[in-house]
Amino acid sequence: MNAKPSPDAEPFLPETPEARSDLDALRHAASGCRGCHLYEDATQTVFGDGSPGGRVMFVGEQPGDQEDRKGLPFVGPAGRVLDRALEEAGIERGDVYVTNAVKHFKFKRQEGGKRRIHEPPNAAELRACRPWLLAELRLLDPDVVVVLGATAGKALFGSSFRVTRQRGRLLPLPDLARIGTPAAGREIGDAPPERAGARIVATIHPSAVLRAEDRDAMYEGLVDDLKVAASALG
Repeated sequence: MNAKPSPDAEPFLPETPEARSDLDALRHAASGCRGCHLYEDATQTVFGDGSPGGRVMFVGEQPGDQEDRKGLPFVGPAGRVLDRALEEAGIERGDVYVTNAVKHFKFKRQEGGKRRIHEPPNAAELRACRPWLLAELRLLDPDVVVVLGATAGKALFGSSFRVTRQRGRLLPLPDLARIGTPAAGREIGDAPPERAGARIVATIHPSAVLRAEDRDAMYEGLVDDLKVAASALG
């Protein structure tokens, strides 16, 4: 009996290098992705959005309920927190591209209820969706990548990533060929920015601000981390 293939979005990416270098072609291809089971319950694929020439790329976890319905990332409450923090940190919204490590909304329903409750993607789902994130990184080639939360960090650095240890620091972006592997995890903080090139900053997800008991303190920490990203832009 043949083993069931592992979930993987790679077969759904455009075949030609030219198409993989076109953001609209990538977005169109992603709309038909069946690389894992999450598409079955989600309304639609939520691909990245923003300036193709943006110098800063923000990577979150996955779309939420409103993003799933509207087909755009960071348009719900967490997105409004992020927009406000960007302004305070001095990062132009037109210089930003936002996306998620996973492109479909994963959720569960309370028994007998209609409300869709967010569920974090697991390691297999992160691996399956990683080809889209890598394609975005290669195409956009941003000056700075901002990782929003632990799940996004693990998508880039592997399971060893801890946002509490790495947040607010300028780190070298891992080799794209090793993203998500243990080798990428070993690169965390192992080369100072002045030698490696400061290209990644980790911080909390804006939704953590909304869940916090002390929202003001949590929000101020988010803004401080984004100011680190802003400083890397020169």
